[in-house]
Amino acid sequence: MSTYERIADLPLTIDDYALEGLSKSVSSGFERHTTVFRLTGGGEEGLGEDVTYDAEDQQAQQAHGPQLPLAGDWTIRSFSEHVGGLDTFPARGPQMPVYRNYRRWGLESAALDLALRQAGRSLADVLGREPRPVTFVVSSRMGEPPTLDPVTRRLAAYPDLRFKLDGTPDWSDELIAGLVDTGAVDSIDFKGAYKGTVVDVETDPAFYAKIAETFPDAWLEDPDLDDEDAREALRPHEDRITWDAPIHSVDDILARLVLPKTVNLKPSRFGSIEALFAGYDFCEERGMGAYGGGQYELGVGRGQIQYLAAIFHPDAPNDIAPAGYDALDPEPGLPASPLDPQIDATGFRRRT
Repeated sequence: MSTYERIADLPLTIDDYALEGLSKSVSSGFERHTTVFRLTGGGEEGLGEDVTYDAEDQQAQQAHGPQLPLAGDWTIRSFSEHVGGLDTFPARGPQMPVYRNYRRWGLESAALDLALRQAGRSLADVLGREPRPVTFVVSSRMGEPPTLDPVTRRLAAYPDLRFKLDGTPDWSDELIAGLVDTGAVDSIDFKGAYKGTVVDVETDPAFYAKIAETFPDAWLEDPDLDDEDAREALRPHEDRITWDAPIHSVDDILARLVLPKTVNLKPSRFGSIEALFAGYDFCEERGMGAYGGGQYELGVGRGQIQYLAAIFHPDAPNDIAPAGYDALDPEPGLPASPLDPQIDATGFRRRT
């Protein structure tokens, strides 16, 4: 039985739903907006979070209100099929096509939470998986101009932190040497798979080679291998190449120029629970590693991706640090890695 088949026929009753807008000024210089879906039925409430990045898309949804036809008696499978046929952006078309996946994940994760609560069971129980403490890393850019501060200031407060860093060609030799001295870098994200976004990074084959050679144990995420020189620069290091932004399905994993030994499975990128769980099954069947990544969730969504990491890939360099580590000077008392799963007795949520 596939992982999805274990939950696909869970009964689900939805009476109504509501939207809750969340916002926060974040360290990378923008106002983050998300929307929490609150599905109600049978005296229970299920929560999920739409992590669409465009603020106007989020605000339009919230102003439009809970107008989608979600009420009824479903199973997880039939609800997913129903949502897949809806225009979930009725107020305005999404700024990027992948946002439809993000919104679908918010709706389906809320439905899964609700169905499990109505059944009086937890996701871990239904899947027959034991939650384990979750290893996490802190992701960060290095500033403009780049300095060691994003790493050293966090390490001053939490000396055992590990990092996934956005590597850019303007890193100086001194900066790179300083990062090596920390011994805290697990992954470098080249952002080479992004095109036409605010996080695009110039493809620099010489920089790729320098980073791969200087950090011989680090994962090398999302290099631009469409560039022939970049491909050649990383050819000796292909066993450490991993993917994030292009991965929305198993087919996307298979389509990479380099088949990875481990891959970033972001639930919101997959959109449907069925597609995500197929990704987990594929990795297990192939002996391929997996790790989780976040999308700057502000609400329940963060706990849900931590929950998934706890039952599918707890020992990986999961880019799902608890809220608070995004600050350059994180406050005392934040949860340390590995993170206690702390799952609710029923549903698809961590205790808060």
